[in-house]
Amino acid sequence: MKHIIIIGDGMADHAVDRLGGKTLLQYAEIPTMDLLAREGRNGRLATIPEGFYPGSEVANMAILGYDLNEVYEGRGPLEAASIGYDMRQDDLALRCNIIELENGLIKNHHGGHLTTEESDVLIQHLNEKLGNDNVQFITGIQYRHLLVIKGGNKHIVCSPPHDHPNEPWRELLVQPDSEYTNQDTESGRMTPTETTDLLNDLILRSQKILTAHPFNQGRKAQANSIWPWGGGYRPKMKKLSERFPQIRKGSCISAVDLIRGIGVYAGLDIIKVPGATGLANTNYEGKAQAALDALKKQDFVYLHIEASDEAGHDGDLALKLKTIENLDRRIVKPVYEEVSQWDEPVCITILPDHPTPVETRAHANEPVPFIVWYPGIESDSVCQYDEVSALSGSYGLLKSHQLMTLLMAKQ
Repeated sequence: MKHIIIIGDGMADHAVDRLGGKTLLQYAEIPTMDLLAREGRNGRLATIPEGFYPGSEVANMAILGYDLNEVYEGRGPLEAASIGYDMRQDDLALRCNIIELENGLIKNHHGGHLTTEESDVLIQHLNEKLGNDNVQFITGIQYRHLLVIKGGNKHIVCSPPHDHPNEPWRELLVQPDSEYTNQDTESGRMTPTETTDLLNDLILRSQKILTAHPFNQGRKAQANSIWPWGGGYRPKMKKLSERFPQIRKGSCISAVDLIRGIGVYAGLDIIKVPGATGLANTNYEGKAQAALDALKKQDFVYLHIEASDEAGHDGDLALKLKTIENLDRRIVKPVYEEVSQWDEPVCITILPDHPTPVETRAHANEPVPFIVWYPGIESDSVCQYDEVSALSGSYGLLKSHQLMTLLMAKQ
């Protein structure tokens, strides 16, 4: 049996008064996902292991069955792998957003939804002004970039900007981890305090440099600060094929560097689809076709759609509903309609990695609903796909690593 896992990033949500007390999944028109829920089996998955922040890197690695206590090194190293930067042993790699500040607050985490081309100009300028033998800025995708500190220490506390919209940015500057403040735990590295001081200095200096850049002159949205977070060292992850021999070869499809980086370390082929943006205007049809083409030749496809998460972070209810309905109509439907006709059975699994409620605009550490469907599966009593219906699912509540083990048993 072949497998495709479809991730609607941040798709789960809370009950919303504007929707008559329904969640977005309950309210949205998602006939194909509802069909798969009726024909398949359902449950809930706790994607965030105890003690971890509910970030997409944590959730997606956990969905793929990795023990975060063994392999987690933060978001930066994963995005480094996707970009093609080969981390050295003494590197500290951090995600580096270009964000918008206004009146002392974080207005948004994306600088007005920068394009990659726009960001590249700014990142190169920052590297010219702030980079040196120990500091390097590297262009990623859209507003998501990489900051590498040679000899930097990962024992610091950074705040993800997408979790703090409309909050005072100065109160969210980098801090040393209190457990390591006065210790240099790795030989040859800076102390956490030294790393903190360097990063905060780069943030403050970047604000002057970006504000003065011609790109921001006359632009309504201001891309006026860097925001580093998610730092770590080079991770030690086994390939999926080493952990699950059922996966001889597989692919990862995503517009997001972070997910591609996980795919690189997992040993999956990275398929880049033209027009895939990570936003609501992404090339849904292209991603669905790429997944089907890969699945014809391979055993496993991890198909990630970012759009719902971005809409949730922006607090855009109408847009998030649209992204959920697009996922159903333009991804799930064509995938289901084709693979259901194949001679070789295909297992379709659908879930978010975490909720991103539109009314809080931040990731939530809560279980997410999932569907497992394949030809001949014995269905349960669930009739539609949403957070409430999944409570009655026959799989119950699974812990993160258990989903992949369950799926790999279906061969």
